[in-house]
Amino acid sequence: MSPTIIIADDHPLVLKGLEEFLFEKKYNVLASAKNGKEALALIKAHVPDIAILDIKMPFYTGLQIAEKCKQANLSTKIILITFEKDEKIYNDAKALEIYGYVLKEFALDEIENCISSVIKNTPYFSPELLAYIEVDKTPEKLNLITKTELKILKLITENKTAREIAEQLFISPRTVEKHKSNIIRKLEIEKTPNSLLIWAKENQRHLS
Repeated sequence: MSPTIIIADDHPLVLKGLEEFLFEKKYNVLASAKNGKEALALIKAHVPDIAILDIKMPFYTGLQIAEKCKQANLSTKIILITFEKDEKIYNDAKALEIYGYVLKEFALDEIENCISSVIKNTPYFSPELLAYIEVDKTPEKLNLITKTELKILKLITENKTAREIAEQLFISPRTVEKHKSNIIRKLEIEKTPNSLLIWAKENQRHLS
């Protein structure tokens, strides 16, 4: 059975486009709202399975509505749609146990997967958002790296072997391998062949 849905966005074209798309895909859209006040009233009146909300709306933001729903113990699962790639908003959404976070530029491509995931009680966050936040966190993770480990990372970007790095830093190849293991652990890099080389190349701009 199709989940009951309420949608809200203060941009008429976005709201109309999303509503038409969901109707076309045979979703059970109960109502739509053009601001946060209307959206909250509709959610309280209907308690839909899902509410798809713009983050920035007049009266109440999507996050404020989510917080009010949580305080009222409403069972409605919240999906946020937004242009914002913001780590604070992302963390606030997770803290409020929001089930979905979809970037507007990918909304029509992702919303079906998001709804499908949410009705199975599995949170869904846009892959583009997660990739952006992960990249954004890279400099923060590098604070855990020692000066020697940073030198090793820079030499790795130059395609130096462990033996060549050892000779340049006047340490043993075994010590180089130990440092590389520590780097992989600290940066939470998946341990696969060449994973450290790939990571170093992709994040070279942060190593200078």
